[in-house]
Amino acid sequence: MSDPVIHVEGLGKRYAIGERARYFALRDVLTNALKAPARLFGLNRLSGNHSRREQMWALRDVSFDIYEGEVVGLIGRNGAGKTTLLKILSRVTRPTTGFAEVDGRLGSLLEVGTGFHPELTGRENVFLSGAILGMSKRGMDRKFDEMVAFAEVEKFIDTPLKYYSTGMQMRLAFAVAAHLEPEILLVDEVLAVGDASFQKKCLGKMGDVSRQGRTIIFVSHNMTALRSLCSRALWLNGGKIVETGSAGDVIDHYLQKNTVANLESLWESELAAPGDHQVRLRAVRVIPEAGSSDQITVHTPLRIEFAYWNYLPGAVLNVSIFLNNLEEICVFNIVSDFAPRPVGLIRHTVRIPGDFLNTGSYYVNLLIVKDTSIVLLRQDNVVAFEVVEGKVLGNWYGRVPGVVRPKLSWLSEAIENDGLASTRSHMT
Repeated sequence: MSDPVIHVEGLGKRYAIGERARYFALRDVLTNALKAPARLFGLNRLSGNHSRREQMWALRDVSFDIYEGEVVGLIGRNGAGKTTLLKILSRVTRPTTGFAEVDGRLGSLLEVGTGFHPELTGRENVFLSGAILGMSKRGMDRKFDEMVAFAEVEKFIDTPLKYYSTGMQMRLAFAVAAHLEPEILLVDEVLAVGDASFQKKCLGKMGDVSRQGRTIIFVSHNMTALRSLCSRALWLNGGKIVETGSAGDVIDHYLQKNTVANLESLWESELAAPGDHQVRLRAVRVIPEAGSSDQITVHTPLRIEFAYWNYLPGAVLNVSIFLNNLEEICVFNIVSDFAPRPVGLIRHTVRIPGDFLNTGSYYVNLLIVKDTSIVLLRQDNVVAFEVVEGKVLGNWYGRVPGVVRPKLSWLSEAIENDGLASTRSHMT
């Protein structure tokens, strides 16, 4: 096996957290010295007691190898240490312990505007980035039009970057990072800034880069994108590697570990319930239909009940729910009826039929809306549940593809004439 292009051994990064150090002007130091001369030789006390500051390890004893041409997904919850790891690999920050060796020209996209200067134009920033990566002027000229077209900023390329929107900066930064042919590309969760069409374009570009044999480390919460792009995944938690292996297996284990079944959220006290003087949430329940076991299978019909206190006489209120899976795909959004509601406890119920949801984990985001457009209350992850396989479909024992798996009616029959000839004659 060839040598790795990224070799990380015993890597650790420690930060000091706590109160910020206090700073004094020169006049304060001289005044304090005149009041108490003995303190003149203990000025370190004036800037705060650093020994009391708490230490936090963002990374601890991280070791792994990545080989040429691999596309590796880096997954984990917020605060797991993913961005810190990429900053160390990019030489933005130094490790506290251990080391990281990177063999190859590296391009990184860690956050919007990284490496760009706001006073320079888009054109100047592009050429500056190319020079930093060691690209020749001729090479930059050859790639320039392609990058600008990809970023969709042709009209603004000679405008100072400080006037760009966040999305425009992100598009230009990605275009530069992906088109300057780095041997290793590090991409953090900045693609979430762009719109859906540009995200799709970026993912397609990363697929092209990977097929050219270049190495990519991709940080994202979009598990669908990670599955499609990555051959391997590293799972970080609390600054340590929990698991490394094939992307599909690691992602499955990560999603299972981070799923917490919560079929009911209930608030007994109105004052402690989410909301305000307009509405407050009482309860949300996921209820398997009568006759079903507590285990929810793909065949189990469900009811989801929502109850809330309404304090607005005659207000036109409705409940809007988003059912999402753990890959952050919205399975559906559904809205209750619009009608004036009396003051008091209001309940809405929606039924999800059996043979509709696929296996996997789901959570519900809830909105209570006034006059069809004014959101009075939003509660995310209000309930969560797991759908497991029920009766096996023939000899198929894997997961059926798709966000949903509805049971639809089929008509199967033997026919003597397919009718295509008569159909073509009418079309000509």
